[in-house]
Amino acid sequence: MTTNKFKRVLLKLSGESLEGNLGYGIDPDRLMEYAQQVHHAHSTGVQIGIVIGGGNIFRGLSGTQKGFDRVTGDQMGMLATVINSLSLYNALTSLGSKTKLFTAVGIESVGERFSKPAVLEAMGAGYICIFSGGTGNPFFSTDTAAALRAVETDCDLLLKGTRVDGVYTADPEKDPTAIKYQYLTYKEAYEKGLKIMDLTAFTLCRENNMKLMVFDMNTPGNLMKIVSGENIGTLVSN
Repeated sequence: MTTNKFKRVLLKLSGESLEGNLGYGIDPDRLMEYAQQVHHAHSTGVQIGIVIGGGNIFRGLSGTQKGFDRVTGDQMGMLATVINSLSLYNALTSLGSKTKLFTAVGIESVGERFSKPAVLEAMGAGYICIFSGGTGNPFFSTDTAAALRAVETDCDLLLKGTRVDGVYTADPEKDPTAIKYQYLTYKEAYEKGLKIMDLTAFTLCRENNMKLMVFDMNTPGNLMKIVSGENIGTLVSN
């Protein structure tokens, strides 16, 4: 049996990552790939919380450019995260994983309202916990929601799953000379102006000593490697 380095982790996935090759919405194949990775990692005994963005459906900030009020746009974005969370919930339960959906907004028929005691009880009982609805407030990104939930639920590590295998000196998809960082401090990342997360999420992690791992979620097996203790991405810490 795989030995886990961590008791509890929070996985952050972008909404755009669920698009797969479709360019919009939810690609069933990509969704199932992610669900299988989470299912296998969770089967080793590590407790897992998940936050998913909503950018594949609607992004509040971009909505303001189309005439939406920012608050209304962000609320629409929160509901988009609920749709993505429901899709992952369905995929995980289809694999046999015990899964609970929590929401930061009042949609009791969809999911239970977030509270730390309820989440820790569920995780202790063997449930994967999905946190939808962002922080429940406008003007906050789902990166900030992920940082907040990781800190609130006493996670050992915040995992940011991306399509790139870590943090680089420049965008590796545009600059072939970009060099990957194995380790970074929050201070170094800030001084270098590296765009890892928005400043609110970044500061929340830094001030609460929450370690952050940026890694490639699109390669099957990577999540299992991380919970087993392999540093296959970039580790950011104080």
